[in-house]
Amino acid sequence: MVGEKDLEASLETLRANAAGPVAGVFGPSSLTWRIDREAVIFLGAGRALLLQLAHPWVAAAIAEHSSTLADPIGRFHRTFDIVFTMVFGSLDRALLSSRQLHRRHSMIIGEMPETVGPFAAGSRYCANDIPSLRWVHATLVETALMVHDLVLPPLSAEERERYWSEARLYGALFGLTGDDLPADWSGFAAYNAAMAQSDTLTVSPAARQIAEQIFRGARPWLRPPRWYRALAARMLPERLRAGFGLVLDARDIRAADNALTWIRRVYPKLPDRLRYVGPYQEAQARLRGEPQPDWMIRCLNRAWIGRPQMDVRGKG
Repeated sequence: MVGEKDLEASLETLRANAAGPVAGVFGPSSLTWRIDREAVIFLGAGRALLLQLAHPWVAAAIAEHSSTLADPIGRFHRTFDIVFTMVFGSLDRALLSSRQLHRRHSMIIGEMPETVGPFAAGSRYCANDIPSLRWVHATLVETALMVHDLVLPPLSAEERERYWSEARLYGALFGLTGDDLPADWSGFAAYNAAMAQSDTLTVSPAARQIAEQIFRGARPWLRPPRWYRALAARMLPERLRAGFGLVLDARDIRAADNALTWIRRVYPKLPDRLRYVGPYQEAQARLRGEPQPDWMIRCLNRAWIGRPQMDVRGKG
């Protein structure tokens, strides 16, 4: 388990390797900024969530401790607020977000309500468990690159290695050390392939129920469109797709194909102000020395993180 001292040790290592106090952990020349700035990465949110739910501990924690179902928009904002502040925030804000996430996770403990895969009923789970954190980290890193390469020119082999090297820094924000993560991209790919076949990922009844409720939508206007559900399902390993009961018919496949074709044609032509997420644009404004994000960045931030400015937050 990642304790507070473990986290602080990871953050000290990260601070020594960060781009700088203003640039943050990664900075503008990083592949992490280049990929995570793209609004189209949201296409992978459904896939990442389903992969996380496929881990029985994660599903149990969400079922018992999360407001995902009662407040899906709030959950969306809180999740992206944490992720984007870690990636695009100033160094102090990124570290603060890391500490806040760790404190939140420290309160998420419980017992498995039933046996699922290798996890026995009554066994204890905790959100700061290293294997669970490693898996959540992997779903975010792999999915972002997968969607990027679906829509935009794929990264080269050398760029993938750089991206994974940066992802190991990102892992430090979760309290993961170099020993907790694969050393290179091929090791990361092997880890994901092994997890996809392992019964460590077993879709529990709770996971399936949460997924059904999310993709059905608490209200009609919150329901993801057919093509989005189909695309999320197609990006899953077949075994997990079956576990979630995601059966795709010809209409589903056609809807996903048509949407992806249209997105590939239109998205790269969007102006940067619409194409790039608000927190990235705020980070660029911060590097230019601008004291406040402009009105458009504030509007985009409200859409992505639920508040107008990323780099304003209470003390941790």
